[in-house]
Amino acid sequence: MKNISVFVSGNGSNIENIQKYIISRKLSDPDRLDSIQIKMVFTDNKNAYALSRCERLGIPNHIFNMESMNNGELLDKMIDEGIDFVVLSGFLKLVHKDIIEYFDGKIINIHPALLPKYGGQGMYGMNVHRKVMENKESYSGISIHYVNEKYDDGDIVIQQRQKINVGDTPEILANKIHALEYLWYPVVIYSLCSKI
Repeated sequence: MKNISVFVSGNGSNIENIQKYIISRKLSDPDRLDSIQIKMVFTDNKNAYALSRCERLGIPNHIFNMESMNNGELLDKMIDEGIDFVVLSGFLKLVHKDIIEYFDGKIINIHPALLPKYGGQGMYGMNVHRKVMENKESYSGISIHYVNEKYDDGDIVIQQRQKINVGDTPEILANKIHALEYLWYPVVIYSLCSKI
């Protein structure tokens, strides 16, 4: 059993999606050797809706501040919880280098665009989709990538494209991109966890 942690700052819809995928895998084969579980959700936002999701799903959570990330307390907590793999999902801050080094090759993020385009500080959520539409791109998509000490800069694991149709709005594009996230993120998480 691999213990994953999910870092969020807001809605946390991918938490629910990952949890459903885990349950479906267990139901299809209860004796799987590559099982994973969301051991804990970490957030820097005490008002994150993700906390309500955790309560409903029975997933433990931990609220932290950036000081505890920077002084090593958060990493100690992750080690104490036996975390094997780290998933960022709408987490808006840079992860401290000590956590990145400890989980080298075991910490990933999902970005709602085809990196290296539309990445970097401030490029998240609707900000990305509006910019993509303003620039009249033919395609957008998702990028799942390893995390390093810069925003959206780590090596890419996988990208999936989404065609932008005439008449699409940023809101329509956001829904299409969310569908790609829900389809691919759990699959990639399982695949990577099976190799550690």
